[in-house]
Amino acid sequence: SSLLLMSGVVVTVGLCRRLARRRLRSRPLLFAFLVEMFSTFQICACTSELSLLGNVEPKPHTALTLTYGFTVLHGLTLAGSTCNPCGTLQPMWAGGTSLRMGGLKIAAQFVAAVLARVFMYFVWSLEMAEPHLGALSQGCSSPMQTTEMQAFCIELLFSVVFQLAVLQAESVNPKYRVHLIALLITMLVYAGGNLTGAIFNPVLAFSLHADCFYDKFLSYSLVYWIAPCLGKFLILYVF
Repeated sequence: SSLLLMSGVVVTVGLCRRLARRRLRSRPLLFAFLVEMFSTFQICACTSELSLLGNVEPKPHTALTLTYGFTVLHGLTLAGSTCNPCGTLQPMWAGGTSLRMGGLKIAAQFVAAVLARVFMYFVWSLEMAEPHLGALSQGCSSPMQTTEMQAFCIELLFSVVFQLAVLQAESVNPKYRVHLIALLITMLVYAGGNLTGAIFNPVLAFSLHADCFYDKFLSYSLVYWIAPCLGKFLILYVF
């Protein structure tokens, strides 16, 4: 049921992106907003469902395999979208994207995070699959299983490693690049998933753990918003 749900999200988002591409080419701002929103919705919704499958046997092989597989799928189906405010900052910093366009894309990403959260809550309330049972009663299922300072350093390090790998992989053939990036993300999830969740994406963190941001906004914004953005700026400054 979970795999069918995630596959359905991917197919629906693909159809929406294609429809937007056909009908809204003459309205670039609305087109950019909707495409970024649809793409970010796909990542947030699928990752929310994947987070419930972490305890599926055999552990952690099932969760890591699904993480790799769906990361490859996202890379193949969401070409041209960043789905991460940190990724949107790079062309803004280099002058390739206007402040207006960059701000519009970041707004679309956070709108998608909220929509994905609402959608997944509705799906979980139907209790169509065993992992959905009790998912709504968890509240703040905190991914931070270490001190705030250590969590900040881990997310900062992961963000730097990820952004550096993306830059270095730009010269790689796209059909191989998506597998390299998926493998790296899977390795980072394996290395730090039990400590911080290994998210290094402010929008995804907000979508997955919105309740925690409400309860402990300062500490969670420091770890899951400021640390990834700081990692991005470090890479931009060095390169």
